[in-house]
Amino acid sequence: MIRRFRKLAGLSVPPLVSVLRLSGAIGMGRRGLSLEGLADDIDRAFALGGLAAVALSINSPGGSPVQSALIGRRIRALAVEKNVPVLGFVEDVAASGGYWLACAADEITADACSIVGSIGVVSAGFGFHGLIDRLGVDRRVHTSGAAKAMLDPFRPEREEDVAHLKSIQAEMHGSFKAWVRDRRASRLKEGEDELFSGAFWTGATALELGLVDRLGDMRATLRDRFGDKVDIRLINPPRGAGLGRFIGLDARTLADGVADAASERAAFARFGL
Repeated sequence: MIRRFRKLAGLSVPPLVSVLRLSGAIGMGRRGLSLEGLADDIDRAFALGGLAAVALSINSPGGSPVQSALIGRRIRALAVEKNVPVLGFVEDVAASGGYWLACAADEITADACSIVGSIGVVSAGFGFHGLIDRLGVDRRVHTSGAAKAMLDPFRPEREEDVAHLKSIQAEMHGSFKAWVRDRRASRLKEGEDELFSGAFWTGATALELGLVDRLGDMRATLRDRFGDKVDIRLINPPRGAGLGRFIGLDARTLADGVADAASERAAFARFGL
């Protein structure tokens, strides 16, 4: 409203940048980032009139490759449709799916101590067949379809099951690598064997590798690019934390929320955060 009045009065209007927060694990329960949960916010970020840029404030250890791809494609589609540059800013971590999201930006800025990379796919679990054998438990599984009980944690691991899982991982990894190549091919400074190994680095090293474009923070970078009076609009404020956000919810919803928070915390902990 103030911007409109300034225009009508013939006064100068500072450049406008909308900020879309992409914070948290991707696709993990109610708390996780997903296209369904972010679609309206993404649309609002690009809907403001007279945008100089859309900024992505990224702090994610990764998660669902599907949701990462869906969110990234939606951002790119609107960037092209609206002809608006997208600037990515890494906070603590943009790893795995978090880096997938960062690559939706035309330029990526990170702190020297940010964690960046982890361009790979991982599946983890446990095998309990030895334990139930010692306990004298008889595991009974009846299927229609020879592969229906594939990777059952209570049965011995089979080579053919692992080979099938690895083939799926290879397809997902291929999609991830293709996205990074498409978005940053000309800027990558090391070979794919290193960059796509699943390793992760600090922001300072990521700059040397070409995974990010510069070091810095969002506010200083935007002020440097668009002037001290740049109008920065936060589209989606940070989510509430603590048990207070669960007041009024039933016990099952509360338990799910606590479990989601624990899963997200574990995902960040993998990167020492």
